[in-house]
Amino acid sequence: MNRAVTLDDFVLAGIALAAGLVAAFLSRGLLRWLAKHAKRTRWSGDDVVVDALRSVVPWAAIAGGVEAAAVLLPLTRTIQHHVNQVLTVWLIFVVTIAAARLVAGLVRTVTQSRSGVAGSATIFVNITRILVLAIGFLVVLQTLGISIAPLLTALGVGGLAVALALQDTLANLFAGIHILASKTVQPGDYIRLSSGEEGYVVDINWRQTTVRQLSNNLVVIPNGELARTNMTNFTRPEQKLTILVQAGVGYDSDLDHVERVTAEVINEVMTKVTGAVPEHQPAIRFHTFGDSRIDFTIILGVGEFSDQFRIKHEFIKRLHRRYREEGIRIPSPTRTVALQQGSVVIPQQRGAEPKPGEVDSARLD
Repeated sequence: MNRAVTLDDFVLAGIALAAGLVAAFLSRGLLRWLAKHAKRTRWSGDDVVVDALRSVVPWAAIAGGVEAAAVLLPLTRTIQHHVNQVLTVWLIFVVTIAAARLVAGLVRTVTQSRSGVAGSATIFVNITRILVLAIGFLVVLQTLGISIAPLLTALGVGGLAVALALQDTLANLFAGIHILASKTVQPGDYIRLSSGEEGYVVDINWRQTTVRQLSNNLVVIPNGELARTNMTNFTRPEQKLTILVQAGVGYDSDLDHVERVTAEVINEVMTKVTGAVPEHQPAIRFHTFGDSRIDFTIILGVGEFSDQFRIKHEFIKRLHRRYREEGIRIPSPTRTVALQQGSVVIPQQRGAEPKPGEVDSARLD
């Protein structure tokens, strides 16, 4: 110490520390008020900014109070230096955490607001968060006087060894980045793999893709496998799709009448059933003279893949009821089986003596 600590020094240091605490409390209340107003706006980015400020401003106010108290106290130069270093590292740590939260939140907001970008893919969020935290860690080391050049060299050599040991993991990581960058699959898409798995893509992270089936079961697929397999995306390039329903009428039916009645049922389903496409134009195509009927295909429009089951259900019920009202017959295949009378002899095994009441053979006429 340069001189002895007096009561006035403690009072002034206490006032400075109290001022920092009061500033932290007031700033926290102000930011809470801003957060409520930010939720009312359409852009979700202001929510992310306010949330990041709530995690850094109060701590910065407290650090300012502690720094002012340290300045008011007659500390030696060495102690003052250590106090400054601790507060600086503290501020860098808090700012790094807030910056990582801010950048990750903004990345998530941008990807959710833009079409054709991974709305809920955590891979981009995780990568940006790790980068910001790594930069903050290097800044802390530089602040403490630790040279980061040897560390970067060691990380480069060690990174090569880790890359060789984690080939599969890195393959999945880069496969996930490639999938998202090429926009072939995005969260929310309905996909079907050549191996049979199908469902809605829930998330794509650094290692795997999670798919939710219609039964609400989750299927976890490694990104590398997803990039190599043949896949059908029922959401791209357009979410709306058409489905085919097969039907048939008897040879005695008036096909013009059948086509007109079927088109009316299609219009009814397209306008009244949830998930249908109201602007869909009726499409009926006769194509085959069958064994007992004339077969045709009905083309329906649905809003998305899972809507087809409800659309088919309602359409078949209404079409069947309307055909009965109009007297249009839907024949079922018939087949005539002719049985020719004859005899079948069941020989008895050789060497076995017949029991009483048995015969050597049976004849069926």
